[in-house]
Amino acid sequence: MAKITAVRCIRTRHDGSWVIVKVMTDQDGLYGIGSASDIYQPGAVVSIIEELLAPVLIGRDAGQIEDLWQTMYTSGYWRNGSTLHTAMGGIDMALWDIKGKEAGMPVYQLLGGAVRSAVPCYAHANGATYEQLEEEVHAFQEQGFGVIRCQLGGYGGGGFVTPQGVSKFPPVNVFDEASYITAIPDMFEKLRVRFGMSLGFTHDVHEHLTPSGAVSLSRALDPYRLFFVEDLLQSEHTGWYRRVKETSTTPQAVGELFVHPQEWLPLVQERLIDFVRMRVSKAGGMTPCRKIAAVCEAFGVRTAWQEGGENDPVNQIAAAHLDMAIMSFGVQEINHFRSEEKEAFPGHAVLEHGHLKLNDKPGLGIDIDEHKAAALVKDQGSLAAYHHPYKLDRKPDGTLIRP
Repeated sequence: MAKITAVRCIRTRHDGSWVIVKVMTDQDGLYGIGSASDIYQPGAVVSIIEELLAPVLIGRDAGQIEDLWQTMYTSGYWRNGSTLHTAMGGIDMALWDIKGKEAGMPVYQLLGGAVRSAVPCYAHANGATYEQLEEEVHAFQEQGFGVIRCQLGGYGGGGFVTPQGVSKFPPVNVFDEASYITAIPDMFEKLRVRFGMSLGFTHDVHEHLTPSGAVSLSRALDPYRLFFVEDLLQSEHTGWYRRVKETSTTPQAVGELFVHPQEWLPLVQERLIDFVRMRVSKAGGMTPCRKIAAVCEAFGVRTAWQEGGENDPVNQIAAAHLDMAIMSFGVQEINHFRSEEKEAFPGHAVLEHGHLKLNDKPGLGIDIDEHKAAALVKDQGSLAAYHHPYKLDRKPDGTLIRP
């Protein structure tokens, strides 16, 4: 069996926010790649991989994926943090890539084989005005998407208001909950009149609401039969999903911010949500996600692995391999890449008529062209000074809104 000889980190994309892990072995030409991207703290993820995880992996059997995951999980004593899990997730994907290459088959075959021909995805439609949003929805419908996320000017759009008075805080978007709770149902009423009831719609609240406001919005959306509403509540307030389920029939998709391997469990066990939404890398990789999917199947909950516009082609293809092999699959969030980005990742998943399609190459089927990946970075010298904090919104009185 192949032994791990090195674990390398490759930072790429124009701003250096993508971190690709490359796990090398003692077998000639045999290596695996995975995604450890984190747009807010890529340097911290790289440090965890290089300082903590790589030294405990080198010399180990690359095929012992489960044991290696458990070893990484406890290697820093304290666990269940987003940066640690992202680092673990990248390595875990790379190990599955190696396993598939050794077996001579795609990873989804190792997970039990395909249960679908391709992976249905949902698109992201966004407009500063309703008219712009309608145009984007129509364009995605023409491209073959059966499910489309609809946002009225980004996260919180429909609830942004003009600041009143002088604020003591840095200038940000000001979000008014009452305006939002009125605007979003009105948006979907117009969309249903225009497109009918057969097109699937989703909406991302992005945790902007108070618990009572979240209950009110979900109930107000019931007549429009959404495919799901995403992250209605802050992760600190998931207990309120009991109230949501008691009063609303709108399906709930939850978990973009989840990193604890059991954070999702009570919500699934009590059937308080309809879709699990973790990002594969943030959950710690393919190893925990296939377990999550198995539990979801038992409780009638479906997956909708999170992507996000800042994510990379390697995480996307790892999610798609899971999607191909699990019965609890619901829908996959899509991400679009520039042509030069796709050229740096030969074997990337291909989007056709609203579906992701994989090749039949062994492993994840994707590789990284390191020369082209390096060329994507605009300024290699700026990587050490990288700073990209999450942009927060505030309430009219200046209080921060936690995502």
